[in-house]
Formats: sequence, structure tokens, C-alpha cells
Amino acid sequence: MNYKGAKGLQFGEGNTKVDPSVALEVNGPPADCPQELPKGCQVISTEAHGASFWANTARIDVDLADGTPQKFFIKVISGDRGKHMMHGEFESMKTIHTYMPDFAPRPIAWGTYTSIPNTHFFLCDYKKMIDEMPDPHKFASRLAALHQNSASPNGKFGFHVTTYSGNLPQINEWEDSWEVYFAKCLRKALDLEREAKGDDPEFQVLVPVIFEKVIPRLLRPLESEGRSIKPSLVHGDLWYANSGIDVDSGEPLIFDACCFYAHNECESHPLSLIKRLICIRNGIRLLICMCEQDEFGQWRPICNKFGAKYLAAYHSYVQKSDPKEDYDGRLDLYKL
Repeated sequence: MNYKGAKGLQFGEGNTKVDPSVALEVNGPPADCPQELPKGCQVISTEAHGASFWANTARIDVDLADGTPQKFFIKVISGDRGKHMMHGEFESMKTIHTYMPDFAPRPIAWGTYTSIPNTHFFLCDYKKMIDEMPDPHKFASRLAALHQNSASPNGKFGFHVTTYSGNLPQINEWEDSWEVYFAKCLRKALDLEREAKGDDPEFQVLVPVIFEKVIPRLLRPLESEGRSIKPSLVHGDLWYANSGIDVDSGEPLIFDACCFYAHNECESHPLSLIKRLICIRNGIRLLICMCEQDEFGQWRPICNKFGAKYLAAYHSYVQKSDPKEDYDGRLDLYKL
């Protein structure tokens, strides 16, 4: 990869030069330049690796000062939005790794290139993965542990930085109520849909029903009559392409997170739908498409390889929230 024609910063083709903010050049970086790769390491090779709609991705192979080989994964993107995307991904992966260090590659740093203006990176350990679906119970047990062991720093729903589902900013401002938080996020998703495609008469009929009747009916009981739900850390975009199996350990891994603290049954975000799906604007199909956004509601569509086996495995570790009779309705809502 040749990033915007920047000579010497290509990934692959025998290039071993990386930006000084990531690692030392042959003659050393400027005194005020941070170095994120281990001191004394030597870059042996770089290679374009992985795929992203929004960024350039690569693997960096180094020899440490003692000769031990080590590999890193880097994601590079330009622009102000790209800067916030890298920050959000770093904070998301750092938080997951804090709670479940064996469930996600170790994030190392995010920052800004010194050699290319307004160009930013996210750096983490490289993990060689098998492109297969993980064992349902292995995967579900780790996901359940993430949800159960995590704790919102202030007991609220949201996240401490803006995260991005694809290139779309998520609404992460803290809220005491899950119903309020979810409704606010869904309104943002609908606003982005209108901005992209214009208004539609069906919006005027269908959308008010969602906010005035469906959301209160299905989410308010979670926090009524003495019931409450714990804000759990969720990945935010947990579909099968953001998971893999570690070749070395054989254990499942997750990556490309855009986290927030949410109802554990909601394992993705209203905006992730807009990133991945093209809405069909005719009646209820529009609403179904716009609802495929929660961590488990998202698992239900046949296009997602996480299916019934994974849901059943998860709920062998974590009970469905009360009222349990509303569970299927909640997942249908979370699919919006």
C-alpha cells in the first residue's frame, strides 16, 4: 500500500520503513516524537493485511532488541474523523482487553503520523486467526464473562469517548435510563437515514409508533416495578466478520469494537445497521432493516452466521432479563 503516494511509507514490496511516531527510523526519530513499537526493535518487513472500508491495514514484523520476532497490526486513516475513529477504537479495545485480556488483541497505542499531515493510526498486537466460526460455547462463555465482569464507571449507559460504527459517530453521552439511551441512539440513526436518502411518507407513519408505543412497551418494564438492568460493556458491532479463532491458542477473539455500556441483550448499536445494510423503504421492512443493530438481535438475521446456537449457548451462562416474556419482542426491537 502506498498511502496517498507517500514515498517510503508503503506497506509491503520489501518496505521496512514506518512512520517515526510508530517506530524508530534508521537515524532515530525527533526527540519529541513518541515511539510506540518496543525500543531497540528492528522492522524486518511490512505487509498489507486485512480489510477495511475506511482505513489501510497492515502487519509489521520486527525483531526485538534480543532477537525475538514479534508482529503488530496497524490501521491507518486520514482526516479529523479518522482521528476520532482511531481514538474510539483504541479506547474500545483497551476496555475490552482490561476485562478480558484473552478475548481481544492487546491494543498498544493510537496517534498521529509525523511524516504525513492529518494521518492517524491504531496499533495492536498481531494475531493470526482462522477464518472459521468459533465454537458456540467457547465464544458465548467469554462474551458472557465480558458482560458480567464489566462495570460502567458511573453506573450509567454510554461510553467515555465517541466511538464509530464504520465511519458513523455513535451517541455515547451518559444516560441513567436504558430506555432513554436506546431511544436517543435510534433517533440519531433515523436522522442519518433521512440525511442520506431524504424523508419518506412511511417515516411519518411508522417512526412515531416506535418511539411512542414500541420502545416504552418493551424497554420500560426492564426498569420498572423494582426491576433494573446493569450497564454491561458491549462490543458494539459484534457480527461474525469481527471475530476469529486465534491460531496459537485455538480460542475465540473479537476485534474492531465500538464499545458502550448497554443492556447485555443489546450487543450492537443503532448506527451499525446503517453502516452494513441498505434499508428497504416499503412498510415494515424498513423498520426491520433499521432494527438489526443489537448484539443479539443482530445475530438473528440469516445473513449473520451467529445464530440460534450462539444465543442458546449465551443464555446457558446468562439468564434472559425480566420480564422474560418480552425477550423475543426486545430482540425484534433491537434488530431495528
